[in-house]
Amino acid sequence: MTFLKAIPPPGLVLIAIVAIQVGAALAAHLFPTLGAVGTVAIRIIISAFVLVFFARSRIQTFTQTFRENWRLLLGFGLCLAAMNVFFYQAIARIPLATTVAIEFMGPLGVAVLNSKKMSHFAWIALAAIGIALFSPLTGVDLDMVGVMFALMAGIGWALFIVIASRVGQRIPGSDGLAIAMVIAAIVMIPFAIPVLPILVFNPLILFAAIGVALLSTTIPMTLEFEALKHLPARTYGVLVSLEPGVAATVGALLLGERMGVQGMIAVSCVVVAAIGITVTDRALTHTPK
Repeated sequence: MTFLKAIPPPGLVLIAIVAIQVGAALAAHLFPTLGAVGTVAIRIIISAFVLVFFARSRIQTFTQTFRENWRLLLGFGLCLAAMNVFFYQAIARIPLATTVAIEFMGPLGVAVLNSKKMSHFAWIALAAIGIALFSPLTGVDLDMVGVMFALMAGIGWALFIVIASRVGQRIPGSDGLAIAMVIAAIVMIPFAIPVLPILVFNPLILFAAIGVALLSTTIPMTLEFEALKHLPARTYGVLVSLEPGVAATVGALLLGERMGVQGMIAVSCVVVAAIGITVTDRALTHTPK
């Protein structure tokens, strides 16, 4: 895509981050109609169709690839489905920025576990302070079920990073992700069936669901893939570390969420910790959901 080359790589990553958060905000508007699980089911299924469409020239190799790596790919697909279900269940109950900040503990934890640098434990402690500021002990009124879902989404994100790394080493290109997305879509079919009549008789809802899939998966994946061709891993990691802050902005603009001073301090702690870990570890990278 020629027009992508006109945008600096950092700009592509930032656009991808905004797209992901806007997609999440749009998804939240579908919850009253489709429910959190129904929304994520439709999003994953549509995303799978899009990925397979762009990978259609390689579909003949998918069967062999799956046969040779079925355990890894099955785990990848199940992790992908679970991570997204937990994330959507969280944003249905607590603010988007709070969810992203708590979820970010997953990739930060992976960075610390893979590092022997003591400084990383200081950064993770700062992030933990930020997360603690969201707790009822500090006077914040949050749905604790939503907090638990955000934590589970973080664990899912951590597992996703670990599995994605193994998939990337064994399967070239984006075939591994495409196959995993198909597996996730198959898993989510039972949850999509109850909302299909709504989509059939409400084209506007269907178009919104397609928009969620494109914003949350297709567009960010395309932009980040192009950016990573020219962008150092450390720079990419720093940019992605801004995601909780972007989530706070999008949540305020599109969902009317107000976090207050304490909430903004909490998000800032997580962002600073993520940047701190990234600039002191060249190996840290994040994988988009």
